[in-house]
Amino acid sequence: MSDRALLWLVAGFLSLQPLSTDLYLGSLPHLARYFGVAASAAQATLTLFVIGFGLAQLVAGPLSDRYGRRPVALGGCALYTGASALCALAPSMPLLLAGRLWQALGCCCVIVAARTVIRDRYAPAAGAAVIARASTMLAFVPLVGPVIGGYLQVGFGWRAAFVVHAAFAALLWAASLRWLTETHATPDRGALAPGRVLATYAGVAATPAFWAYALPGALTYAAIFVFIAGSSFAFIEVLRMPTERYGLCFALAVCGYLLGTLTCRRLLTTHGLPCVLRLGTTLTAGGGGGLCVAVYAGVAHWALLLAAQFIVMFAHGLNQPCAMAGVVAPFAARAGAAAGLFGFLTMSAALAVGTALGLLHDDTLRPLALLAAVVGGLAFAAGHLPREPRSTPR
Repeated sequence: MSDRALLWLVAGFLSLQPLSTDLYLGSLPHLARYFGVAASAAQATLTLFVIGFGLAQLVAGPLSDRYGRRPVALGGCALYTGASALCALAPSMPLLLAGRLWQALGCCCVIVAARTVIRDRYAPAAGAAVIARASTMLAFVPLVGPVIGGYLQVGFGWRAAFVVHAAFAALLWAASLRWLTETHATPDRGALAPGRVLATYAGVAATPAFWAYALPGALTYAAIFVFIAGSSFAFIEVLRMPTERYGLCFALAVCGYLLGTLTCRRLLTTHGLPCVLRLGTTLTAGGGGGLCVAVYAGVAHWALLLAAQFIVMFAHGLNQPCAMAGVVAPFAARAGAAAGLFGFLTMSAALAVGTALGLLHDDTLRPLALLAAVVGGLAFAAGHLPREPRSTPR
């Protein structure tokens, strides 16, 4: 498998997660009206996806260590395709929620495979650069996803987004079948034994270098999830923006993520992973804190919300490639478990802020602004933890 083919596959794998959330963001208020449920119930389609994605990481990681990266990637694509079809055909909210849960399980397998394949093939700094390149490519998914999703909602209704999900996953399955080769040379036959699983995760959790990258990575994702979960209601319901224009605003914010990944690639060569991560978490805190101060001062304008989202997205473009490479760098045989634990922590943080956002929802910008500030502050504190990972793989 050539580096170029691997880059495109990894970009496709990583794209599945933002596609799963961003394409139907503009449909969330319409879902609530269609099924006659509260806004919090519509947001549960995001929350349940996060729960399933987070918990499945703890199994998908050891699965990839036991059976290899290729079978896990192919199985995940197939499962996601079927789950997306269930969502598209769902006649009720419970069935839609069930489909979203199965989508999360399939997506999780694909993402874990992407992270571990990079660990198998590259050293930490080179792996971060590859992830940054792939992230630049996948940035076009959240860039155009909400725009396309908005027009799909207007033209065909909310089910159209899930049809696109199914088609993309089927294409990714075919590409993986054709080009993806196994990168895990020595599968661990005992990786799924319950005692071994617990011991493996305990060993990963006892490694300071893991937490030095996992905490900033998880918290900065939680910071952007505040906007992913809350911005559609903020723009459409609070600020009275048309659905199709919301997609354009979200796309402009995602340009920040695109620029962040490009900047990350340049800074990595001169400053290294820890320095880039500290810069990114500082910007995360600045974006969330600035929004909070302005909103509580009485400012409520779409340009303010867009500016804050742009800054936090830019910071995420700096942070995520560094965190994804850093958490698996100290591990060789346990790379799948390390990637799985990082993913679980990331989704747990996102679940916490998503749940809080739903509980605090009051038809104003204040809950979103407050959570953005709190999570940004925590990310800033965690950003000062990174140290260079140990060079000896374990």
